[in-house]
Amino acid sequence: MRRLFALVLVVTLAFLTSCHAPKPQIVIGSKFFTEQIVLAELLAQHIEARTGIHVARKTNLGGTLLVHKAMQAGQVDLYVEYTGTALNAVLNESPTRDSSAVYQRVKQLYGQRFNFEVTEPLGFENTFAMVIRGDGAQQLHLQRMSDLVPIAPRWRIGVGFEFLERSDGFKGWSERYGLHFAQQPSVMDLGLIYRALQDHKVDIVAGNSTDGVIDSLHLVILEDDRHYFPPYDAVPIVRRATLEKFPQLRGALAELGGKISGQDMRHLNYLVDGEQRDVGTVVREYRQSHNL
Repeated sequence: MRRLFALVLVVTLAFLTSCHAPKPQIVIGSKFFTEQIVLAELLAQHIEARTGIHVARKTNLGGTLLVHKAMQAGQVDLYVEYTGTALNAVLNESPTRDSSAVYQRVKQLYGQRFNFEVTEPLGFENTFAMVIRGDGAQQLHLQRMSDLVPIAPRWRIGVGFEFLERSDGFKGWSERYGLHFAQQPSVMDLGLIYRALQDHKVDIVAGNSTDGVIDSLHLVILEDDRHYFPPYDAVPIVRRATLEKFPQLRGALAELGGKISGQDMRHLNYLVDGEQRDVGTVVREYRQSHNL
């Protein structure tokens, strides 16, 4: 009888322990703007659907270097980066205009220096975009960034903190085009720059080419006619230790390679920013409509 009781006790304890044991999971992070949150949710839903791995979301962590440090510290397993940003802001190298060369260089150095795996590009590029109001573009016949030279001394510019600080950001851009604005850039949250532009608090902003509200607000992106900005292809980056622990993750990420177009990304961003829809719902509908 005692043996039976002991056996029941052991089985019960084992069951209770297994019930409270933490489930294996990976952590997906993101920077602090809409597209990054959408991409984090897209990767999370796809991974959970394809592998059954539980995914914790840590979005809005901050800028590039903060998310990169979280990866190095093992606090984040996976996030989406942009190749030109990786090469310039993280690796401190000057990118070329060759998107393939930039991708290969990032893949090589991230593996060597950080033990990170750079997986297949998602299929779209998100470059910096210098954006102005549509009526201003029409009235002043502005199409290219070089068209700003004679009017910049009368104009005010709004930028995010990262664009102001990065070596491929405001300083290098304004020097390349010989631009001298009426005052120092107004630094603001990326979520507020288009409102400031619409309210005429600034005359030009440094946005992103896939921002969803650009079309809906009838704004205009100026052509980078002096080819200042490097390629910024979106690529998932994952810790190799995570891939070793969850080898099925590699195949799930590979399935997303080349599947998201720039138009897709602008539309997803618009649904979240322009229509204020729930990110999880937007991503779920996108995955269903694209058989992901």
